[in-house]
Amino acid sequence: MKKRVTGIGGIFFKVEDPSKTKDWYQKHLGLNTDAYGATFEWRNSENSNKKGYTQWSPMKDDTTYFKPSEKDFMVNYRVENLVELVQELKAEGVTILDEIDDTSYGKFIHILDPDGHSIELWEPVDKVYDKIAENKTKT
Repeated sequence: MKKRVTGIGGIFFKVEDPSKTKDWYQKHLGLNTDAYGATFEWRNSENSNKKGYTQWSPMKDDTTYFKPSEKDFMVNYRVENLVELVQELKAEGVTILDEIDDTSYGKFIHILDPDGHSIELWEPVDKVYDKIAENKTKT
């Protein structure tokens, strides 16, 4: 397997009022926010014609999306080949929380790190994500 993690796909964190938080970041830091937070568009260092994305998402403080983790945040990592990586992680004894979810904009799975943080792994389909991501914040 050549690469495992290729970048950060997103940062998800719990807040009391996601709309208030998104508005604050839009007003004071210039993030182009939408219903999900903000999508940062960037270019691949090996091929500047290829776009990539990182999602920033404040979520309601009672979200169960991070379960079984009780932590207040979750990091999504971009990966190159999720099916192969999951096989490797299983062989290494990593806790896999669910099955691969195959969507139009990529494959996802959740794992636990040794400190109990839920981690989301994403093999993106950036061409599709480009069409559905609203109001991108370009870097």
